[in-house]
Amino acid sequence: MDLSDIFATLGTSPIDGDGTVVHDLVIDARRVHRGSVFFCVHGSGVDGHDWAAEAVANGALALVVERPLALPITQILVEDARAALARSSNAFWGRPTETLPVVGVTGTSGKTTTAYLLHSILEAAGRRPGLYGTIATQIGSERTPSRDWSPLAFHLQSAFRSMLDAGNQSCVIEATSYDSDLRRLDSIRFAALVFTNLGHDHLDYHETFEGYFAAKRRLFLHGEPPAAVNLDDEYGRRLVSELRELGRDGLLTFGLSDEADIRPEELELSARGARLRVGELELRTHLLGAFNVENVLAAVAGARLLDVADDAIAAGVASLEGVPGRMEPVDEGQPFSIFVDYAHKPEALEAVLRTARTLTQGRVVCVVGCGGDCYRGKRPLMGRIASSLSDLVILTTDDPRDEDPQAIVEEIAAGGQPDEIQLDRRRAIERAVEQARPGDVVVVAGRGHEREQTFAGGRTEHFDDREVVREALRNSRWN
Repeated sequence: MDLSDIFATLGTSPIDGDGTVVHDLVIDARRVHRGSVFFCVHGSGVDGHDWAAEAVANGALALVVERPLALPITQILVEDARAALARSSNAFWGRPTETLPVVGVTGTSGKTTTAYLLHSILEAAGRRPGLYGTIATQIGSERTPSRDWSPLAFHLQSAFRSMLDAGNQSCVIEATSYDSDLRRLDSIRFAALVFTNLGHDHLDYHETFEGYFAAKRRLFLHGEPPAAVNLDDEYGRRLVSELRELGRDGLLTFGLSDEADIRPEELELSARGARLRVGELELRTHLLGAFNVENVLAAVAGARLLDVADDAIAAGVASLEGVPGRMEPVDEGQPFSIFVDYAHKPEALEAVLRTARTLTQGRVVCVVGCGGDCYRGKRPLMGRIASSLSDLVILTTDDPRDEDPQAIVEEIAAGGQPDEIQLDRRRAIERAVEQARPGDVVVVAGRGHEREQTFAGGRTEHFDDREVVREALRNSRWN
């Protein structure tokens, strides 16, 4: 790509320029090399303009700036460097989403499961889907674990181009509020966009529910993609109302409500999953609980917006055995059930524990904690929900990061009385296994698929709840 193409993409003129070939777009001055264009974006307490001189010293051929800098280098002046990065990344990789149909899933809870359902449906429809999510990325037929989930616009557009090159004919992506607010998704042309719900999370970043909702809403306003929206959710209803006021076409609602376009006219929940009928469409899912029925309905609505045939929808829903770290069972022959789930938000924990209650005539045992350096307001809510919906609660650490683990669990405990506090998460899981009785259901909540625990100073240790549960079961009196 020529530097003049970036000028044209951004609709501006260079302060000084010579049409040099661009090899890379970068926001970290340490990663700059010859042929890089450095974008001076504002980060968390960091202003890229302060690092522009280092970028120049490392060989940058041009800067994208929000204010002119006294540096002897080509500069492109823009109002918003992040928005400019999104537009430039799209152009650099040949505008891949104009060819690759991308369906996005956004919301507080259910994003990953809905994305996996949609991926399974598109696979059943023969549309060779790629996947870009918090757990895994799939390009072509190769699926790899996602690392450091915070994709820049450049990484996203690069992945879409790689999917096209690998033969993918569609893609499912989890679209987060962070990525929306930071303009990373601006240049994606969504073939469809699904809204699951809005709950207690990320308020350390967005500060208010209105700010959080605004970040979600802008995805549906930017480019006017066909939309599937959860009518059971308060903010979903607001979004539907706003889209209807705008006269938007391509709007489908879903939910358990009788007013939803996509709703179950028959529904049977069991310990093996669910059976439901949506119009003439008969569906069976292995996923447990009423909350997963909503995820299935979300996927059906998204698939309908993509004109997927009903037989492929039914086949895709039925073929998904489960999602890593989402109500994932661990079975070593013990006489009780134990599930590992990612539930780290109040609404998600409540849904999981209510589902656990339907699966047992015994007790519900819950192991739960909260992460450090993130929204503290949810902690007493998590404690109240765990205590009110469980018979035995063991509070423990999640990712304490730079906070005091004892202080975190005390804030959780303020919402409800736990039966035990074990700051060592491994020991907390072992205690749950030791105290479980035949017929009980044990829920280990908060981390799900994650494989590393983060401590003060950014120190990490390998820790996978599923592995620890399995080890505890093998070493228990039940083995």
